[in-house]
Amino acid sequence: MRGRRVYTVLALLAALSWTAPGTAVAQRKKKNVEEVEASGIRLREAEFYFTEGEKFFILEDYAKALLYYQRTLEITPDNATVHYKVAEVLSQSNKQEDLLKASLSMENALKLEKKNKYFYLLAANIYGSLTKFDKAAETYEALIKEVKGSEEYLYELAAVYQYANKFDDAVKTYNRAESALGISEVSSIQKLRIYLEQGKTKEGIAEGEKLINAFPDEERYVMGFADVLSQKGMRPDAIKYLEKFLVTNPDSGNVKMLLAGLYRDSRQEDKARALLLTLFDDPSVELSSKLIMLGAYNTELNQNKTKNIADPEKEKFALSLLEKLGKSNPSDPNVHILGGDLYLSTGKPRDAQREYSQAIELGNVNFEVWENLLFLETQMEQWDNVIKHSDEALIMFPNQGMVHYFNGYANLRKRQYPEAVASLEQAKKLTTSNTNLQGELNSMLGDAYNAMKAYDKSDKAYDDALTINPNNDAVLNNYSYFLALRKVNLEKAEKMASSLMKNNPDNPTFLDTYAWVLYTRQKYKEARKAIERAISTGNANATHFEHYGDILFQLGDVTGAVQQWEKARGLNANSELLNKKIANRKIYE
Repeated sequence: MRGRRVYTVLALLAALSWTAPGTAVAQRKKKNVEEVEASGIRLREAEFYFTEGEKFFILEDYAKALLYYQRTLEITPDNATVHYKVAEVLSQSNKQEDLLKASLSMENALKLEKKNKYFYLLAANIYGSLTKFDKAAETYEALIKEVKGSEEYLYELAAVYQYANKFDDAVKTYNRAESALGISEVSSIQKLRIYLEQGKTKEGIAEGEKLINAFPDEERYVMGFADVLSQKGMRPDAIKYLEKFLVTNPDSGNVKMLLAGLYRDSRQEDKARALLLTLFDDPSVELSSKLIMLGAYNTELNQNKTKNIADPEKEKFALSLLEKLGKSNPSDPNVHILGGDLYLSTGKPRDAQREYSQAIELGNVNFEVWENLLFLETQMEQWDNVIKHSDEALIMFPNQGMVHYFNGYANLRKRQYPEAVASLEQAKKLTTSNTNLQGELNSMLGDAYNAMKAYDKSDKAYDDALTINPNNDAVLNNYSYFLALRKVNLEKAEKMASSLMKNNPDNPTFLDTYAWVLYTRQKYKEARKAIERAISTGNANATHFEHYGDILFQLGDVTGAVQQWEKARGLNANSELLNKKIANRKIYE
């Protein structure tokens, strides 16, 4: 087995001195002193190399370990253990040539030592990695023959035959294992799978029945049997065996949970729900099983949501199961995480926010939970919460660009521009591969830098955003409008605003931007047409009417201008500049 050393260093040292004591005495009489000394030096040298090899093997420095083992072999080429160690090092590699060398080393080891089971196990593992299943099978057969008490490896031998698609040999081997070791879950379930794959349904079911008859109270076996039947499209048979088991084992919660799942898969939802309502109140049923089942409901509801399919009854039932879990496991963060997911799937964002928040308070949760919470709070424009939670998330996930994004966006909406810029710039550094997000970040940086009057940086950010997406409406609108306010690059501003207006001919905000750029370029008649189109949409605001008044004033219609300014004041009574325009009947630039 990979990584398992067969001999200790002391055992190897004993192996290196393989001559019997009596023989050694006889030989020493024939050797001169120089030969004895030379032999001892070579032996100590081998011992040193092997010890160094073991040291580097433990340190996982396999290159150096291999070097020292190979040096040991140069002195003691007939030592089986050293051949094994060379193979063990080479088998750590995924390279074909190294595995081939490892197999040769194991052949040498097994020629020298036939009674060490770990030699056979490593050899079989190497042959398996080389997909030489015939050689792996031969190795297991040799192990079972040569090493007493190795019948347990019949299961590995049968698995090798399965990998080699020799299913008849696999069945025969599982039968050998049963004869030696008795009926077991491994042999019965695997034979069941093989028979069903071969279309031998009768033989397969007989194998499953043999197992559950031998162990009538072992729920794991009947569950394994039912699971295989279900996978092979024999769900009614799987249900039948589970129902039969529950007659004599009515308290088996795990079997009931599996049965409920099969009922659902068979569209017997009423039967499933009847079982689940009792199971979710049963403390003996593992929480993980309940979470898996409720997760299945969540997946189904989420899929319905994407398809615009409403199923109020299923939503209600799933939420009732969640309520049971919440009462029985109020301190488990996984319950609240699933609760957040379920509320998201059922269109209840505030409840989802509450659940995710509770999960975070209860313990360490994965990044996705934080991301979902921040998304929801951003969606609901809870900017203080977004800033608070993104700051907390950054302590644990400092390199997650999306957390910096949420933090920057919230600070931008709160008009905390330096903080927004810091977070958005960091988000840019961490999300370079996400082109769409880079465009959005540049757009927001353009807004933030403009508010800080860092106009060169603002223009560059906007230009970078338009390089990614030349038709970015938000950038075209804000960039052209801010250029107009600054009265710079007006030709560029008009070009952007014109493009924006053509792509959005009925958008009052974009029409107003176009009108204002034309106004700044003193194209008052064209500006009037644009602003009147904006107002005709029926969605005009105070700014639109004020701009309309300004345009009319420049066209010499002072009375008309005042009328529009008064309409604007009706929508925004707190503008001092607007009140001043109306009072004095003139524009203040």
